[in-house]
Amino acid sequence: MITAKRRVASCLRFTVAEDDAGTPSLTWHFDQEILAAEAAVDGWYALLTTLPPEQADPGQVLIHYKGQGTVERRYHDFKGPLAVAPVFVQHNRRVAALIQVICLALLVFCLIERQVRRALGPEQTMRGLYPDNRRVRPTGRMIFYHLGELTLRIGHITDPPTVQITRGVQLHLLDLLDTDIGQTRWPQT
Repeated sequence: MITAKRRVASCLRFTVAEDDAGTPSLTWHFDQEILAAEAAVDGWYALLTTLPPEQADPGQVLIHYKGQGTVERRYHDFKGPLAVAPVFVQHNRRVAALIQVICLALLVFCLIERQVRRALGPEQTMRGLYPDNRRVRPTGRMIFYHLGELTLRIGHITDPPTVQITRGVQLHLLDLLDTDIGQTRWPQT
């Protein structure tokens, strides 16, 4: 029924009647009392927790709940940019090691995002991450997208290796990460 699909069944009132000639008629209206009651609680929802009241007051419970988006975004990063795909391992030690390596990669991913945002200051937005040049908060995904296109030109003893930067946003991100690409080192023998 349309009223159920549009979620108005609880406040819609209607009557179907027939006149003397047998012609059906429909009259309807919204119940204003129910609309007022719905408006009074609009935007409210219940949060259930197992935390005892002495461990967290309602404000702290709400803060924990609101932080869930960060956790979910990290889980999305875990499944997305880190390209974690099904892996078949045969020993529990290998499963534990794989999870540890993936968690370390996610930690580095998060720390790079955090470092860039902190270096940007209180505004935490920058231009150049998207083609339309709008100001956005940099995400780990966008940072790695732009830095993933850096290339290293191999050098020689007299000509040191250099990082080739093709776009200004790459240099800006490296500056925000406090990375000095001019300091290339030859392996010690």
